[in-house]
Amino acid sequence: MSSPHDDRNAARPVREEPLQDVAYVYDGTPEGLLTAVFQAYANREDPQDVAPGDVLQPRLGQTVRTIETDMQLAIRVRKGIQRTCGQAAFEAVLHAALSDDPSTGTIVYRFVRYAMSHRRPHDCARCPRRRRCAGVSDCTAATPRRSSALDDLANPAVGPLVKLDRAVMNERHRMLQFLRFEHLENGGWFARCSPNASVVPLVMDWFAGRFNAQPFAVLDERHALAGVYEGRGWRLVRTDRIDLPAHAPDEELMQAAWKRFYDAAAVEARYNPELRRRFMPERLWKDLTEMRQSIPGEGLAR
Repeated sequence: MSSPHDDRNAARPVREEPLQDVAYVYDGTPEGLLTAVFQAYANREDPQDVAPGDVLQPRLGQTVRTIETDMQLAIRVRKGIQRTCGQAAFEAVLHAALSDDPSTGTIVYRFVRYAMSHRRPHDCARCPRRRRCAGVSDCTAATPRRSSALDDLANPAVGPLVKLDRAVMNERHRMLQFLRFEHLENGGWFARCSPNASVVPLVMDWFAGRFNAQPFAVLDERHALAGVYEGRGWRLVRTDRIDLPAHAPDEELMQAAWKRFYDAAAVEARYNPELRRRFMPERLWKDLTEMRQSIPGEGLAR
């Protein structure tokens, strides 16, 4: 006959043993990636791969865990990185998490693991000078190092993340240069784009500060994501299409005027198509007013 003590042990959940060959699948969002980082620590596992489901190619014999996005856990990881590694490290993680590179999840995870251990707070309980220490204010061992984990570019966990961070911020800069807004009859403004990284969240503050009280929307067709600003704060909406009202009465006239100005400002004798494609990537041309062959209603502007 079993004792009550045995019954209590039987009712207690058995903790699953950490897996050696495991991959984590998340939903492709920065929040999902931070949740995966949290679960890796919670499960005491070191996943070989961290990737969205449509990107991951499991290795032979590898177990796949699907990680459900949890905003509260993502916030805890964000605060932990900010507190331990600094704001610059977290911003680099956030920017890299928006990349389209298939290895983004694994690169971010490896960096967070390295950065958190590199910047681990001082443990006074194990400090050999604790008997003669006058307190934290007088403790040189507890003084955090001024160097950042981002400075160790030679480390294989740091260099790839810094590279992703720069690539995403370069794509953000291109969107600031090449987004073309159209004026709608309801008074709003609309622009569409297809960037190589999900940078709409990184450009919304910049445009909101310049549009002020005028509503606008930016649709990222490649990532099915729209940023919507209604005059007081902006939000993100998951969508692959958007129903727009007609153009404002002066929109076609302004498009024609802008195209004529662009053509007139060009110096034919110095035409360099390779240089233009370098500074104005050809993949962006379909959304640029000045690169269209013709503008509807262009005859009205002559």
